[in-house]
Amino acid sequence: MEVKDSNGELLNDGDAVLLTKDLKVPGTSTTLKRGTKIKNIRLTDDEEEVDCKVDGLQVLLKACFLNKVTV
Repeated sequence: MEVKDSNGELLNDGDAVLLTKDLKVPGTSTTLKRGTKIKNIRLTDDEEEVDCKVDGLQVLLKACFLNKVTV
């Protein structure tokens, strides 16, 4: 299974990504802002979703809203 970001780059466990869009977190008053860097992502069984921790919240994000950070 291959998980790709919004630019078509392959994502792997432990990668760092940037959000490309402001996203509201359901069930909270939190909004994840565009440009937020998220480190140490984990891939799921779904090729369109990525599991990560942002500001102490465990969230599933769609890969189409992420850009891989290259060092």
